[in-house]
Amino acid sequence: MDRDVMEYDVLVVGAGPAGLSAAIRLKQLAQAQGQELNVCVLEKGAEVGSHIFSGAVLDPKALQELFPDWQALGAPLNTPVNQDTFVVLGEEKAWSMPEWSLPPLMRNHGNYIISLGEVCRWLAGKAEELGVEIYTGFAAQSPSYDEQGRMIGVITGDMGLDKQGNPTANYTPGIEIRAKYTLVAEGTRGSLTKQLEARYGLRATSSPAKYGLGFKEIWRVKPEHHQKGLIEHTLGWPLDANTGGGGFIYHHGENLVSVGYVVHLDYSNPYMSLFDTFQTYKTHPKLQALLEGGQRISYGARAISEGGIQSLPEMTFPGGALLGCSAGLVNVPKIKGTHYAMKSGMLAAESVFEAIQQGAPELLTSYPQKLRASWIWQELSAVRNVKPYLSRWGTWVGTVFGGIEMWLSGFGITLPWTLKHISADHATLKEAKQSRQPSYAKPDGVLTFDKLSSVSLCNIGHDDQQPCHLKLSVADIPERVNLPKYAGPEQRYCPAGVYEFIEQAGKEVLQINAQNCIHCKTCDIKDPTQNITWVPPEGGSGPNYVSQ
Repeated sequence: MDRDVMEYDVLVVGAGPAGLSAAIRLKQLAQAQGQELNVCVLEKGAEVGSHIFSGAVLDPKALQELFPDWQALGAPLNTPVNQDTFVVLGEEKAWSMPEWSLPPLMRNHGNYIISLGEVCRWLAGKAEELGVEIYTGFAAQSPSYDEQGRMIGVITGDMGLDKQGNPTANYTPGIEIRAKYTLVAEGTRGSLTKQLEARYGLRATSSPAKYGLGFKEIWRVKPEHHQKGLIEHTLGWPLDANTGGGGFIYHHGENLVSVGYVVHLDYSNPYMSLFDTFQTYKTHPKLQALLEGGQRISYGARAISEGGIQSLPEMTFPGGALLGCSAGLVNVPKIKGTHYAMKSGMLAAESVFEAIQQGAPELLTSYPQKLRASWIWQELSAVRNVKPYLSRWGTWVGTVFGGIEMWLSGFGITLPWTLKHISADHATLKEAKQSRQPSYAKPDGVLTFDKLSSVSLCNIGHDDQQPCHLKLSVADIPERVNLPKYAGPEQRYCPAGVYEFIEQAGKEVLQINAQNCIHCKTCDIKDPTQNITWVPPEGGSGPNYVSQ
């Protein structure tokens, strides 16, 4: 097929904090040397920030390096953290841990509660001021390679296809965007990243990737319940000791509170409903008291990388590199990765600029070297065993061991071992006959809600007539394997009601409601048979987290 071709010096896939920081740093370096560098950022969302979902607390150290005068420039960091607590929940009780008992790495003073979408839109504005071209509504469908197997760019998805994949009257073929280097910053479990990992064997020597599913609702609460700048992280109920996860409560803005919950995706009970776990969390007396009389205004969910440094893939490949959450640069105990994403983008940009000056060699060899010499590696190394401790010994023992190791790290003591992850998340489910069905709070429309009313707050835009972007490798595996063996876990790990089993011709079959998809990628991660593959839908489709 003949496609239009656009050529740049550097292509960045993804207008998140990693991709935008990379683009900005590239232009800063070029301007400092009086050189011209053509940089393009490709974003699948309808606008910058529309697919951004985050907690979000920001450590400003990377931003400070990128823009030392960020305050004068008006960066939207408006709520400094002024109180930081850690709370253990029982079914009815709550016990706050004194701040002095927390390892220094876990503390948040000096950080800011932000809207990551707003920050990314601000970064995009700064990038465009420097001459970066940003194209929204275009999804990178597949890599483009030269005859030697080097990545030379991407091909964007075709638009205007019907459900069967046939061109309609509105058909527009995707374009090929070529570049000397392509920086992939598409977020957690990206489809492009998966293709590159498979082609170049980027995970050949790393531990299995590990993930969590993070939920968040934004509430407008009564003024008397609001404590602007307060951060609370919770551990315990409603999860049992063998299931990892925890909650967060961030007070920001004008009487706004972000309430969220993360469930580690290595859970074993196929009957577990992740969405209902989050809804039940809000029925704890502590949460009830906070949210009473308030109004829910936003909802979202997104997979989070949790593997740590032992799960990182090779960061470079012929013609490009992985940045931020595409690589898995996330601090699990702090539920933070934005400053790592930004810093990795800046380091990759420096490596790319050096390489272009040297004649564009195939591999960006200096990028992983720069990463290992940076504070990213120092911080991730200090928490590298926290996730394995939790997976092996459960919440309470794992938390104690992880806390001790983080305290020792604060005193400059590094333990001599790095624990490996035993299995991928999709391999941890027990069979249904070995499991019990948990009980959850029922939706009341005031404090707890059903999936569909929640999904309506995601402002999803999917053309019902476009091809389904949730691909089954074998069509009947859900009915033939997943339903009898695992009781159809698809309908419970999905936070958006995409998957449901319905009766058809006297038997239960899987129905995929792709129009509900909020692009969390959980199905791609947790499906026990690895039969589901998430691919980007038509560019501009999906959630629009305008208030996140």
